[in-house]
Amino acid sequence: MAILADENTRIIVQGITGREAVTFTKDMIDYGSKVVAGVTPGKGGQDVYGVPVFNTVFEALKAYPADASVISVPPAMIKGAALEALSNGIKLLVIVAERVPRKDTIEILEVARSNGAVVIGPNTLGMINPHTVKIGMAGGPVENVKSAYMPGPVGIASRSGGMTTEIANLLTINGIGQSTCR
Repeated sequence: MAILADENTRIIVQGITGREAVTFTKDMIDYGSKVVAGVTPGKGGQDVYGVPVFNTVFEALKAYPADASVISVPPAMIKGAALEALSNGIKLLVIVAERVPRKDTIEILEVARSNGAVVIGPNTLGMINPHTVKIGMAGGPVENVKSAYMPGPVGIASRSGGMTTEIANLLTINGIGQSTCR
């Protein structure tokens, strides 16, 4: 039972051409997540593992409608990136960046709430709905995710990505599946 995303969730990656984002984009695609577009200002026209890159969220969504965005940009740029996604109708933001100023986080959360959107992060590894969708870098490489997580009724919410995977693995070993893990 998916709570925030499922196998039909269409995802954009803001900051897709960055070192970290390139890596987790590949893992998301390999897991079966529907990564439809990426955004990096000034790098429109490129592609990352076959995912087209656009200069703005507006351009990306015009070509490839999406429901969620993973944001992997420097901390000082998070607020602008998040507000751009929210103003273009994205309803699920996964912000992986660390060291985001608190005042920026508060503003992002206020705008998200007023738009009926959900924000995971900042400073998150992302989320996994076992065997359906992986958003961000949660769980690590695909082989690890597929063995540690299994579908079921238990949700996991943790501030630690490693602890999330460890808990999911212990539940899986004992035959207890998970729904949404973040």
